[in-house]
Amino acid sequence: MGSLPFLHDPIENSSSHLTKPLDSEEFRKQGYMVIDFIADYYQNIENYPVLSRVESGYLKKCLPDSAPYNPDSIQTILQDVKDHIIPGLTHWQSPNFFAYFSSTASTAGFLGEMLTTGFNVVGFNWVSSPAATELEHLVMEWLADMLQLPKSFHFSGNGGGVLHGSTCEAIVCTMVAARDQMLSQIGSDNLGKLVVYGSDQTHSTLQKATQIVGIKPENFRVIKTTKSAEFALSPEMLRLTVCSDLDKGLLPLFLCATIGTTSTTAIDPLEALCDVAKEHGIWVHVDAAYAGSACICPEFRHFIDGVEGANSFSFNPHKWLFTAMDCCCLWVKNPSALIRSLSTNPEYLRNKASDSKQVVDYKDWQIALSRRFRALKMWLLLRSYGVANLRSFIRSHVKMAKIFEVLVRMDNRFEIVVPRNFSLVCFRISPSAIVSDDHSYNGEEYNMVNEINCKLLEAINASGSVFMTHAVVGGVYLLRCAVGATLTEEKHIVEAWKVVQGQAHAILSACIVDLHNPMRYPNI
Repeated sequence: MGSLPFLHDPIENSSSHLTKPLDSEEFRKQGYMVIDFIADYYQNIENYPVLSRVESGYLKKCLPDSAPYNPDSIQTILQDVKDHIIPGLTHWQSPNFFAYFSSTASTAGFLGEMLTTGFNVVGFNWVSSPAATELEHLVMEWLADMLQLPKSFHFSGNGGGVLHGSTCEAIVCTMVAARDQMLSQIGSDNLGKLVVYGSDQTHSTLQKATQIVGIKPENFRVIKTTKSAEFALSPEMLRLTVCSDLDKGLLPLFLCATIGTTSTTAIDPLEALCDVAKEHGIWVHVDAAYAGSACICPEFRHFIDGVEGANSFSFNPHKWLFTAMDCCCLWVKNPSALIRSLSTNPEYLRNKASDSKQVVDYKDWQIALSRRFRALKMWLLLRSYGVANLRSFIRSHVKMAKIFEVLVRMDNRFEIVVPRNFSLVCFRISPSAIVSDDHSYNGEEYNMVNEINCKLLEAINASGSVFMTHAVVGGVYLLRCAVGATLTEEKHIVEAWKVVQGQAHAILSACIVDLHNPMRYPNI
């Protein structure tokens, strides 16, 4: 028998043979370097333009076309991060980040993430890491208590909670459970009759979930909201839509109600919506991705009154509970519905603990088999800060949003478009600052008001000092100032408003609208 050729390959005299994949002392040394690098980044984060200014494809010009054959030093790699990666970041943790909803970070969140990654367990079932499962069980009960969720969502009340990565995953899983529960009663051949409901303010995640779950696109209902109702989903409009579908022989399946919509933080009336849903056997999921964190504060808890009528509830601690990406908490009243739809039990995963039905196997509560030890991060954060401090952090953001709102109201060139519920302020340059006469302006002028506000946002973001985003509700283009970055202080609010005012002054100076002369607004 001939010898195997690879046994005679020469051992190359290169640094590639001096590196172990995991070495405690090397990890310690490089770990300190990375922590120092991150700490330095945060010390200097205000020196960077908040919104990245690179052009598409920039990184390809900076880095090699292929991976290195031999290893680079951590010093070289971190220098490349500084020179090439950081310039391409939009700095979500900047105190001047007021876009979207923040992804809040904290020392405890970072350290919890380090522990999670350091242990690197794959806790798909109880036996694969009992502590991962049992800590998740505990943390979800703690959080349910903090939110004062009804007992029916607790494990002790035959419900239960699970940690996912995103709201999208939570909605897909609950919609699958609702779908299969319904089809088990009416037959799988009726899948094409199932209908899903949301509003024109519901997050696009709902539409994505319907596509994944197999709901016909024409059976996805987007119910119109109105400014008079503060863009909340109307229970009466839901009832009329459901009745119309029933008349067509369709089968109402799933409603997503939102607490704190993305555009304006509108609040859907849970109790009344759940009453309508109950009449027709509709599964109600409550999406509180952003605002759910605020509901640990007693003064905001009333926003989820009526949740006892829902089937499932989720919120994202990585948005406003300082957990860092990624973490979504999902509670369901009937875990067995999830398990029936999502469970697989191959022989290679069988074990006595699972067979006993006395333990939770979280693989059956989610899409993937593998799962991260997110509970460790959440547990460390809750212990490190305590409920009192977490409430204080949230309240400070709301207080700063109130300050921004007052500043807007003090300048008669601007207006608040919708009432502020939490730490998001929706505002714009008022039509009265653009159109010279007090009258009901026409369609062309209406569009121009939107265009000028769009130009204002572009100018604000181009400054590099501040980053905000926009929404369009009821045909009105508005700017969103979402206060929520961990490092934001009152001084940043004041400076952000100065940037808004400065850019608005420049734009309005270049914009002249005279109803008795042709419209002209050059150079904007």
